[in-house]
Amino acid sequence: MTQRERQLLEWIRENPMISQQELADKAGITRSSVAVHISNLMKKGCITGKGYIVRTDPYVAVVGGVNMDIGAVSAGALVARDSNPGHVTTSLGGVGRNIAHNLCLLGQRTAMVTVMGDDDFGRRVQENAKDIGLDLSAGAVLPDCRTGTYLYICGPDGDMALAVNDMDIYDRMTPDFLRQRLDFINGADLVVLETNLPEDSIRWLCDNCKAPILADPVSTIKAEKLRPVLGKLAALKPNRLEAELLSGMSICTREDAAQAARKLLDTGLGTVFISLGAEGIYAADRSGDTAWVPCARCTVANATGGGDAVAAALAARMVRGDSLAETARWAVGAGALACEAETTINPAMSWDNIETILNRR
Repeated sequence: MTQRERQLLEWIRENPMISQQELADKAGITRSSVAVHISNLMKKGCITGKGYIVRTDPYVAVVGGVNMDIGAVSAGALVARDSNPGHVTTSLGGVGRNIAHNLCLLGQRTAMVTVMGDDDFGRRVQENAKDIGLDLSAGAVLPDCRTGTYLYICGPDGDMALAVNDMDIYDRMTPDFLRQRLDFINGADLVVLETNLPEDSIRWLCDNCKAPILADPVSTIKAEKLRPVLGKLAALKPNRLEAELLSGMSICTREDAAQAARKLLDTGLGTVFISLGAEGIYAADRSGDTAWVPCARCTVANATGGGDAVAAALAARMVRGDSLAETARWAVGAGALACEAETTINPAMSWDNIETILNRR
């Protein structure tokens, strides 16, 4: 959806009986131009009938990063300061983009608030978004920046020897950048926030966002950005290490997980889903509900995409209004399904396939 279409749609929401001439006068364009935009909005399904019946399907807004991952694996032992034969792959990545991709596969209407460069990598991100139905209309292409890039080099055993990340572009996701998109963000049924944004931007968004926020800490280093805003979050999805950091205690047992959850909820946090890897998910909320969902049976091919799939399923089920236990159950299944693919994103991600995994004996 273009910026112009988004503006026209907002005016139509405010007054469904507004005429095309009135829209033209407000936008400073011709009535015939408005007619073209209205036609496009109807083709996209945003307007569904006479009298401008506006579709209000729930959508999730993911605020975060899109990266290009470049991986190199040497054929033999790595030799420093020399050219090593091997193979190199490129793939789309970024925690925010991966969560959004999984949401699209799960049939959830999803948009991203993000930035990318005016380069080949950025164009690949945009092409992929069209393919999977991801709305990037609230994002920005910055001609003076490079799309976020992560490069890693591994030995023949797959262990990483060196990595370089080029993520300076996310410094441009400033409070002012978010302020310009706040109406769109507030229109979401749920906002998924990850911590590649600057800390002051995270704080500003949590202070000003009216929609509920589900936050993914991403890593122990970046998780600290969430500490000042925990009490403003609807939900938090930390892994064991991130939960230990933010709660200030070790998690070795189920009782430890429950105590860590209580400490986090004491900050004012609404709900916490602690992802414990092979042990499943411990969930708790401020009403006193708790749930422990063991890990689903699966054959692990690549565990790197499990956490992003868990976050996506949590978001989708929260929008549906599922109970705490059901939300955690679907998230566990999504994580298991993701781990069965060799790629970070499992193209077979769907509710039916998740249910199949959950029903395994």
